[in-house]
Amino acid sequence: MDFVSIRVITGDVARLVEFYERATGTRATWATEDFAELRTAGATLAVAGTRTVPLFAPDAARPAANQSVIIEFRVDDVDRVYRNLTGFVTDVVTEPTTMPWGNRSLLFRDPDGNLVNFFTPAR
Repeated sequence: MDFVSIRVITGDVARLVEFYERATGTRATWATEDFAELRTAGATLAVAGTRTVPLFAPDAARPAANQSVIIEFRVDDVDRVYRNLTGFVTDVVTEPTTMPWGNRSLLFRDPDGNLVNFFTPAR
């Protein structure tokens, strides 16, 4: 088994894709107006509109309702990334902080309120 992606359901696909493109520097690949993917070497962040949910099951997911998942990206220098995102990311939860396990982490919320962690591994 391979873990390949996380899919975020949103009421505004274009807005969320634009946010992640700018935050990560990764261009999205669009399949339809309701579905796009940001592919990295390790995994894919898929962004899908609410119209895609009934294809799985009615009311299987709701946008902007996440209270338990953190979307994480490993970066080379979290402090540099933080400086580059200043003024763009408006909902910073925790500025770059060295965690007890050694990683340096920046925690913020995307426009739908999902938690995002950019981190640099302990060296």
